[in-house]
Formats: sequence, structure tokens, C-alpha cells
Amino acid sequence: MLFYFALKMAELSYVMKRKKPFYVHSPFFLKQLNEPQKIILQNQFKFYNKLNSRYKKYFEHRVASFIADKEFVGRSGLQITEEMKVLISATAVMLTFGFRDFYIALVNNIFIYPEEFYSTINDDYHKGEFNPKLQTLVLSWKDFKKGFAIDNDNLNLGIHEFAHAIHLNSIKERDVSSTIFSDSFKELTTLLSNEEALRKDLIASKYFRDYAYTNQFEFIAVIIETFIETPDEFKSLFPEIYDKTKQMLNFNFAGY
Repeated sequence: MLFYFALKMAELSYVMKRKKPFYVHSPFFLKQLNEPQKIILQNQFKFYNKLNSRYKKYFEHRVASFIADKEFVGRSGLQITEEMKVLISATAVMLTFGFRDFYIALVNNIFIYPEEFYSTINDDYHKGEFNPKLQTLVLSWKDFKKGFAIDNDNLNLGIHEFAHAIHLNSIKERDVSSTIFSDSFKELTTLLSNEEALRKDLIASKYFRDYAYTNQFEFIAVIIETFIETPDEFKSLFPEIYDKTKQMLNFNFAGY
């Protein structure tokens, strides 16, 4: 017990200094995807193909684990396919690939509609939503696919909705990665609060779509979408915000 406490304190000190976990991936007891699932990743998920062979094994393990952990439910007659499970899980795994705990505990169920669906949350049609009370993430498959078909317009439904889930999960959980995410976002909001010129430049640039300024939840979802899709432009225009976003996600991978 004393050793465990000392270890936790040592990591806490490391996290406070380095703003990242002491370790992220474990090489032991790695799950594997079957061959058809791996082919889906290879053919349809660019981020996976940018990883080296060691990180590809970690990515496959996390996708397999995420698929096993979540309940995928087709709505409006939609039949769930391996493609849906692999690509949706890969999106979550990509965003949490710098986290030690990648499961996003606040998500138990993933409902998939063929296209836009009617939501009772605000009596309107939605392409996606996250309901933390029901621990359910809901997606339009048509719009999810569109988000990856056009990968440089800073619009990606899957990334956007999982960003909401990660944000809310970081508020609820106190694991090391959730703590880094929450603390980094607080640093970002403090930066924007203190830098009026930066705020004005941000809005005037039109780089982030107007929806980002609805509230803090939409802001964080939009900046994560933008970070993933156009990292070079983001870094060039707003390096301080880019660095805080990278720190939030502990995203130290090729191209970022």
C-alpha cells in the first residue's frame, strides 16, 4: 500500500512537471483484430497507417478492446457491420491514443442511424449527439462517413461527438489522462481570458467555425476537430492554442 502511494505521488510530480503521463501503453496482453478488421483500418483510416509497427499493435489492441467494451446498436433498421464498429472505435482510439485510460467510461452505448435522426433533446433533427445521463453516443452513419471522406474541412462528426464525450468524461473521472485533459483546458481558457488580442484574432480569422463560440463544450469539440484535420495550418495561425490542444490530448504522433 505504501509502495503504491509512493508510486502515485511520484507520477503526480512527473505529471505536474511534464504535463503527460509517466507511461501510456503497456506491451503486455495485447488483443488482436481479425484480418478483415485490420484490412478496414489499413484501407480506411489514415492515422493508423502513419503509425510505426509497434504503435500499430497498440492501436489494434485498443480498437479490439473498445469494440468489446461498447454496445453498438443499429437504429431505424440499420444493421451493424464490422466496418461501423472498427471505424467508430478507431476514431475514439485515435483521440485517446495519448491517454493511458482510453475507454471513455462515460460511453457505454453507441447508437447508429442511417442518416439524420429526430432527437427529443431539443425536438430537432441531429447528425450526432452525446447523452451523458444515458451514457450513449449517437451518430448518423452517412454523416460519420462524410467526415472522413473530406478530411481537411475541419468538419468531422465522429471526432466532434467523441470530443464531447472525452471532455465530459475528464470532468467526471480523475485518472491521470483525464486530469491532464481538464487541467490543460483550464490553462487554455485562462490564456484566452487574459489575452484579448488573441481572442479577437481568433474570431476575426474565421478559422474556427462560428459554432465553436456557442459554449465551452462546442469550443473544445471544434478545436479538436480542427487539430486533427488541419494541424499545420492550426499551428501556423494559433501556435499557443495548438500547443494547449496537443497537451490536452498528449498527442505526440507523426504529423502533429
